[in-house]
Amino acid sequence: MIKYWLIVLLSLSGLTTVQSQSKKILAPEPVLPLPTPAQLQWHEMEMNAFIHFTTNTFTDKEWGFGDEKEAIFNPTQVNTDQWAKTLKDAGFKTMILTCKHHDGFCLWPSAYTEHSVKNSPYKNGKGDIVKEASTAARKYGLKFGVYLSPWDRNRADYGKPSYLTYYRNQLKELFTNYGDVFEMWFDGANGGDGYYGGANEKRQINGATYYDWPTTLQQIRQMQPNVIFFSDAGPGVRWVGNERGIAGETNWNTISDDTLYAGKAGIEDLLGTGSPDGKKWIPAEVDVSIRPGWFYHATEDSKVRTPENLFDIYLTSVGRGSTLLLNIPPDRRGLFHENDVKSLQGFRAILNKEFAHNIALKAVVKASNTRGKSATFAAGQVTDGNKETYWATDDNQTTASLEISLANPATIKYVVLQEYIKLGQRVKSFTVEVWKDGSWQKVAEATTIGYKRILKLDPVETSKVKVTINDAKACPVISAIELY
Repeated sequence: MIKYWLIVLLSLSGLTTVQSQSKKILAPEPVLPLPTPAQLQWHEMEMNAFIHFTTNTFTDKEWGFGDEKEAIFNPTQVNTDQWAKTLKDAGFKTMILTCKHHDGFCLWPSAYTEHSVKNSPYKNGKGDIVKEASTAARKYGLKFGVYLSPWDRNRADYGKPSYLTYYRNQLKELFTNYGDVFEMWFDGANGGDGYYGGANEKRQINGATYYDWPTTLQQIRQMQPNVIFFSDAGPGVRWVGNERGIAGETNWNTISDDTLYAGKAGIEDLLGTGSPDGKKWIPAEVDVSIRPGWFYHATEDSKVRTPENLFDIYLTSVGRGSTLLLNIPPDRRGLFHENDVKSLQGFRAILNKEFAHNIALKAVVKASNTRGKSATFAAGQVTDGNKETYWATDDNQTTASLEISLANPATIKYVVLQEYIKLGQRVKSFTVEVWKDGSWQKVAEATTIGYKRILKLDPVETSKVKVTINDAKACPVISAIELY
């Protein structure tokens, strides 16, 4: 009996040793701050769409003055299914509608103003564009978002405390009557000249304090706790600092927002690059229009972005770790114009062609360092096609390389890299080399990776590709490397 228990104790001791050894090879500690589940979902969408539609569509303006008559809003063939299907077919994941722009006209029959679709000829005042759009989005598997301009050039009380009550009442309508709202957009344009109920004057507000955003956002969270908030400063996602479709070549998802607010001047560069030591995870959203303007103008029918230009924008937005928010404005019929649809279809065809076949999928990879020499963090995790696995190095290794060997020589045009951002953003700089003419030759270098980084190369034929992390905030954690 004593011998039996001795064997049991030795066995347990051995098991404990094994467990102890396995516990030594733990996952890397997170590098704070981290994305929320809603932000992770936002990253994975990659492409969302904006819909700018209001009285401006009929007055040929970009910013309505607020004195437009409701009767001017008279689309004849509104088809929100056409919007949603076109977006779905092109690969977009969310549709964000301008429910109220700066002119103050509301695309839903708000109970708090007469300046809305309820007093327009559209469906004899019985129409509700917000309802139609949100229903179409769900029908085609898109998420729905709302834009409600904080600035209102129609309201007589804009700039006074009573306007905040009005604004919050309208948010309550949007967040309780139209199903789930994935993203809420707050524009940074605030204050200036306007109709203001007939005052016809300029009004300036303190953008840092007037809106009392913490109270407003808390009210919304009580209705829909997982909504993503966009403004210059976030807190969910931030403006990228321009409307050209370009994220910073260095693009940190982290930034400190304690001195930022919607409409603050002089922060464009910071918004474009973020900050490596930022205190909050607030990634950049790249908003850009398919046309020169944000609203439809017939004079711009020949100026719609080409499929090739949209693809270039994809590379400078999604390809730099951001999400693309592309605006497609309905025309006066209430339809996406044929030129816009054709361009979107061509854009989708280019994406399908250029990223049709990942040459690196299941390829053999070796690393200069593997975390604890553990199979859990092995180099092959970057080519296994599973976004939840990743290669990592030992904690003291912030420089390391991965060498991918292809089964057969192939021509490479794009290198796609992804960090496992559930553990934070880490990489500060890296290089890409290919094996050519008997030696390694550098073909690309960049700084940040984040959720996704796409590098476009001069096409080169090779059988081996090496990615070297030159600097990182902590041990690199790479979930995917793809070659096209």
